[in-house]
Amino acid sequence: MDKRLPLMADIPFYNYKLIDNKQGMKTRKLGNLRVSAIGYGAMGLSHGYGPVPSTDEAVKLIQSAFDMGCTFFDTAEGYGIGQNELLVGEALKSFRKEVVITTKFGGPEAVDGKLYSKKYTPKQIREHLDASLKRLQTDYVDLYYQHRVSDEDVEEVAETMGQLIIEGKILAWGQSQSTPDQIRRAHSVTPLTAIQSEYSMMERQFESKVIPLCEELNIGFVPFSPLASGFLSGKISKGQNYPGDDVRASITRFKDENIEANQPLLDLLKDYAVIKNATTAQVSLAWLLHKKDFIVPIPGTRSFERIKENMGSADVVLTEEEYANIESELAKIQIHGNRTDEDIVFARIKLKSNS
Repeated sequence: MDKRLPLMADIPFYNYKLIDNKQGMKTRKLGNLRVSAIGYGAMGLSHGYGPVPSTDEAVKLIQSAFDMGCTFFDTAEGYGIGQNELLVGEALKSFRKEVVITTKFGGPEAVDGKLYSKKYTPKQIREHLDASLKRLQTDYVDLYYQHRVSDEDVEEVAETMGQLIIEGKILAWGQSQSTPDQIRRAHSVTPLTAIQSEYSMMERQFESKVIPLCEELNIGFVPFSPLASGFLSGKISKGQNYPGDDVRASITRFKDENIEANQPLLDLLKDYAVIKNATTAQVSLAWLLHKKDFIVPIPGTRSFERIKENMGSADVVLTEEEYANIESELAKIQIHGNRTDEDIVFARIKLKSNS
């Protein structure tokens, strides 16, 4: 007997969410979800980058992204221990049907000095989803991710997600930072709509296997940290301090010696920023958009001007020649430093123990 659940395209409820963007922003499809070509990652409004804005200001920032054409908003239960979902829910409730909301359950767990992906039972997944729905002030989530994937229960999680889709509590599901094997195993049970993993000019580990697999299986790819936590904005300099829970204090690419060593990459971006009458951040995002039409980056920011800049990157179009030249130059550049879950999680544990 074939235990594979029906394709999500065969479920009527799933098919309705094809948003027609009225603000003029270009759109893309992640599976059967249509979203703005640039999304908005809301994490930094609650934690991860030092002091956070007030609730009122955070709500206005999210709403301003919508006003500028964004219809794709990303949060997670773990961002600010639920506070981020509260912000997103409050900001989007008046035009809920016009946007795609993604959230996540789970995440890496530190045990005895090592990091693990936690297992979740179907009951626990439902409990986490119900709590997220309450915070988001909605009765469904458009795209529900497993934040980090345990290799031990891939099929069980996928089956649970399929049931939640059938029930209409979620419209689609995805994984974050998963391997090709985990993607194939999950997709064979309940088709995945998107994979959300780190991807930028400074972090390309998923380019060789995962993104081609997404193309093969018609799965969208959603890069988080598409600007390398702000490094590719060109506004990072040596000697900067990263107070509080700012993750950049523990990301090695922000060490002074690596800021200096990565200058050739910024020089390349500046050259093309001049050519395209754009910013380095916009060129970085345009490069991602040129890669594949199923890639939708979700930069985050706490500045109205940066939101405008990020959304405007959808209109920065690289020619084939420009893209090829950038690729050729990138191949000559060695990237120094990276971002790892281990560095960030254990730095947070240390910060908490010292507070």
